[in-house]
Amino acid sequence: MEVNTSSSGTDSLTSGEIPRSRSEGTLIDVDDRTPSGSYSDELDIDCLLRKTSARRSGRSKSVSDFLDIVNNRRFNPRKTTPQNPIASDMAWLQNDREAYKMAWLSHRQLTRSCLDLEAMSHSPGWAQTQATDIHVVCKLNHEGGSVHLPDSDINVHVPVGHVLPGEFQEVGLKAILNPPSSFNNEMSSTVSPLIELTLSNLNTREAIFLEVKVAAKVKNDPLSQVMSDIVCFLSLNKEGPFKKLENCYTYQDTIQVKLTDLSHVMYAVIAVQANKIQPPATNVWDYVRRTVSVGIYGPKHIHPSFTAVFTVFGHNYIPGKLTICDIKKRGKNMPPVVFQLWGKHTFLLEKPQDLNISLVSCDPDFEVKMEEQSKKIKEEELKTGEMVHQQFLFSMLGCKEMHFFVFLVQIKVSKSSQVMQFHVTTPDPAPKLSGIINRPKRLQNCKEIKSEPWLLTPTVKYPKFQDKVLSVNTYGVALKTVLRQNKIDYLLEYFKGDTIALLGEDKIKAVGQTKIKEWYVGVLRKKIGLVHCKNIKVISKEQAMDAADSELTTRNLVEQIALPFKKLTYIYSVVLSTVSESVYDWRALAEVLGYSHMFLDDSNEAHADKESERVAHVVKRMKEDCHANKKKRLFLYELIVALLKIDCQGLVARLTQDTIILTSAVKLGKYWRELAEKLARLTKHQIEAYEVPHRGKNGAVALEMMWKPAYDFLYTWAAHYGDSYRDVLQDLQSALDKMKNPVTKHWRELTGTLILVNCMEVLRASAFSKTEEE
Repeated sequence: MEVNTSSSGTDSLTSGEIPRSRSEGTLIDVDDRTPSGSYSDELDIDCLLRKTSARRSGRSKSVSDFLDIVNNRRFNPRKTTPQNPIASDMAWLQNDREAYKMAWLSHRQLTRSCLDLEAMSHSPGWAQTQATDIHVVCKLNHEGGSVHLPDSDINVHVPVGHVLPGEFQEVGLKAILNPPSSFNNEMSSTVSPLIELTLSNLNTREAIFLEVKVAAKVKNDPLSQVMSDIVCFLSLNKEGPFKKLENCYTYQDTIQVKLTDLSHVMYAVIAVQANKIQPPATNVWDYVRRTVSVGIYGPKHIHPSFTAVFTVFGHNYIPGKLTICDIKKRGKNMPPVVFQLWGKHTFLLEKPQDLNISLVSCDPDFEVKMEEQSKKIKEEELKTGEMVHQQFLFSMLGCKEMHFFVFLVQIKVSKSSQVMQFHVTTPDPAPKLSGIINRPKRLQNCKEIKSEPWLLTPTVKYPKFQDKVLSVNTYGVALKTVLRQNKIDYLLEYFKGDTIALLGEDKIKAVGQTKIKEWYVGVLRKKIGLVHCKNIKVISKEQAMDAADSELTTRNLVEQIALPFKKLTYIYSVVLSTVSESVYDWRALAEVLGYSHMFLDDSNEAHADKESERVAHVVKRMKEDCHANKKKRLFLYELIVALLKIDCQGLVARLTQDTIILTSAVKLGKYWRELAEKLARLTKHQIEAYEVPHRGKNGAVALEMMWKPAYDFLYTWAAHYGDSYRDVLQDLQSALDKMKNPVTKHWRELTGTLILVNCMEVLRASAFSKTEEE
């Protein structure tokens, strides 16, 4: 595996032409070697994350997720809006960026793969099965209201007069699927998820009420009524200790809890508890009517071979999405995958006992892998109250046309004759895969004819890049002259009265000379950079008197916004696998790289069985050519430019985030601890947990190895943003800027990537105009 650091001596986007000179890169290794200087574009280290060479970096997506990227959708991480529990709060959310972000980030899931799942599993936030937590935030005034957690029976009721008139209460509600294990034993059993409740304002007059529908109710016989009860436990910490609450009212399977001693963060869990186990009862289950909930999860679209996940919950809350981290293929761990809920079922279970699970296809075109048709969930697993899952591999028989189908789920209780069964309907196949899967029969029967695969036309057609002047709708007039004695990368210089083209109205927060300011992305005299928002007056296109100095072509735009990649650290094998799996037409990539004619003579690689292998060959060839001419060509920079020219913006965004996280970890070193405190408020104990897997024989992490825990932390932190690449970059920029000795004062490439992602919309609108293309 190789780690590469591309560098450029001329860093600024405001320089006259694309810089070609180089400065020293940094070698990073997992062995006990110190960083060394190098003038090479590629810096080899054989031992970096040894077990990860075959794994993918970036977000873990199915083919259907990648199709969303290549389907000419506009790259806009903010277009996903949250499910708003209270309509009247929408106006408030729009005016409060932090709360708005929290509200919609709650619906984002961990879809990132790990470079080394085995190592990451020892760090905080990682587990074999990661439940997707649903989180909602609402802002209420003195009139109160109710907050409902979507897809659940969990509510918080805030009475009138809870806060003073003019004040507000922000209520956050989150369900953590695996409750504390300490409550699951012979005397007690949890019947709800662990509920996280957050409050912003403790200056209150009235208590609040938590209402939860649970997965059990006490039996009506006198013994059960006396010996057991459904109770609520509360703690200020996720791990406990928990205190039993007395202000509880229970009606059948619903409990309402009055919370009087309020705190900013509280954790509640509902459990059925026995005072005493009196024969013939053997445990607390004998006193209640307990329901078990089952969810069937699968990919967003079905494929010729896919995995369905049977999941058992110890409560009646079944999330709409679930992230599974222990998917294996040919004995190797696969990246984490987000599965969609396909179907669910609830049934009564008298006591914990082994469950035999069978999945049977009702369609002759599909089958469940023979050795996986029947699996078992053990009694001991049910007693823990945690989520338990089993995987079933489906495959299509032959090469028929893909279609949805129905399969039967059967659950047998081992020690009784009880049998539950229900049917599940799969989603449709990925719309763009039908042409690839349904090949002509003459090609299926003639695989030995090497020329036949050339007849296969890719189903994904990439748009043609158009080199023309950018279409700009907003301009700014400079209110003052700004010239800097010490030039700063990515910051524009201008004279009073200059007309600057603004590439969008979104603002970037970044440090300038000394202070953090808000900036627009602008164009002036064929240079792209940031201009301080307070230094310009925003005007419309019609009001611009002379915009000649602010014109820029789409080709120049692409070449300039990709400049940060000349200085970013990357792992070649990860970039290669990510690109080869995400580009669906090798000819389109080869053409923009100038290799289309070369492939006519290169028959061995061009006739590879898979499109991904052909794409990989294009990338490898470019890598070799860049190394043969290191002084003038930089691999990652040229690759990003090519991907932008075929409108692979989703892929560029993923590569951007991956390289920024890795480069930031290398730049931070031991100072990652300070960043972790600012970004995630990690405690000293949590920080040590990240460092434990990387400690040497002396019990400490070597200074040159400190980038590893930094990388683990940043990877885990960024994963919680889901697909919001722009917010990951912006929040990381803000946190780095606020450090005591910010690396961003000298290392400006993070700011450069923010310019990149903010220019993608205007690039697509100008360079890939459908009307002109037609």
